[in-house]
Amino acid sequence: MANASAVIIGAGSGLSASLARKLSARGYSVVLGARNTDKLAGLVSDTGAKAVAVDGSDPSAMAGLFSDLDAPLRVAIYNPSARQRGPLASLDPEEVRRAVEITAFGSFLLGQEAAKRMLHNPEIDGCKGTILFTGASAGVKGFANSAPFAMGKFAQRGLAQSMSRELHPQGVHVAWVNIDGGISNPDRPERTDDGSDKMLHPDAIADSYLALMDQHRSAWSEELNLRPWVERF
Repeated sequence: MANASAVIIGAGSGLSASLARKLSARGYSVVLGARNTDKLAGLVSDTGAKAVAVDGSDPSAMAGLFSDLDAPLRVAIYNPSARQRGPLASLDPEEVRRAVEITAFGSFLLGQEAAKRMLHNPEIDGCKGTILFTGASAGVKGFANSAPFAMGKFAQRGLAQSMSRELHPQGVHVAWVNIDGGISNPDRPERTDDGSDKMLHPDAIADSYLALMDQHRSAWSEELNLRPWVERF
């Protein structure tokens, strides 16, 4: 899409890299937000994207990133999340606070900054913009020794549901995507798929995100579940 920005917060070498390539191929001016932008040099070179150092849970940093866009915002995606594992009785409260801030509060900040801008966009095919949150099965069911992750993902899912009910009638599409399984990543040996497709392929997930962007407003999804064919329910 010419003269339109797409923001991806929590950029790295997996899903966000696939999204950046596909959005760039569609003509978007892609902005990649990450704490460490050095790791994004290759992706920036491949896509022409702009990399911005940002902490997704910092209100002023997020506001600054969105205020500096070169073109009207049409797509905003929030990928970051934080896990703090361990028995409930032994968790560090400050580490838990930080995990929830990254997963949940950061999602709110992206949602707020994106909505401020998209609500003023003219409609294109009935849509002013799309806001997507990368969720997990922890937002549907809490697991033992993973309370902080469940807290963050449940909050993120509730945020997306509330936003969709408020913003859909105003022309902004909001959806939460439950990634129910491990994502393969060529840069991480422990995340390399063996050819059995037992892990989610990042390009395949990215295609589903683009399908959400392409949905007709008469049948907008507010939630999408993605899992490998071998995943047990």
